[in-house]
Amino acid sequence: MRALPVLVHVSAKTNASRSSAAVEDYLERILELINTKGYARVVDIATSLDISQASVTNMVQRLDGEGLLKYEKYRGLVLTTAGETLARNIARRHQLLTDFLKLLGVDERVIEHDVEGMEHHISPSTLRAIETLTAQLKRRPALLARLR
Repeated sequence: MRALPVLVHVSAKTNASRSSAAVEDYLERILELINTKGYARVVDIATSLDISQASVTNMVQRLDGEGLLKYEKYRGLVLTTAGETLARNIARRHQLLTDFLKLLGVDERVIEHDVEGMEHHISPSTLRAIETLTAQLKRRPALLARLR
C-alpha cells in the first residue's frame, strides 16, 4: 500500500487547494462588488470578507502579478479579461450549487455553508451532472416532489 506518498501528495494538494480557494473567493467577491457598486477597492474587499486590508493588499498584488486584475495603489482595481472570465465562472458555479441545494429543500444557512466548501473542490464532470440534474428537476416538478 502506498500510504506515505498519498499522504504527502494530499498535504501538498491541500495547501494548493486552500490557496486556489482563496483566489476564487477574492475574485468572486471583487466581481460582486464591481457589479453592485461599480468598483472594488481594497477597503471594500476587506470589509466584505472580514479580513485585514493588509491581507487584501497582499492578495490583490498577487492577483495583479498573475494577470487577473490591474491594481494601482490608492486608485482601486479592475479585473482583466482573464480575471473577469474566471470570476464569472466561479459565480456561475456558486449559483448552480445554490440552486441545486435549494431545489432539494436544504435550509438557506446550510446551503451557504455547504456551497462555500463544495464550490472549490467539485470536479467539472460532477458540476455538469448537477447542472443536468438541476435542469431536469426544474422541468419535472413531480419528480422533484418525490425527492423532498
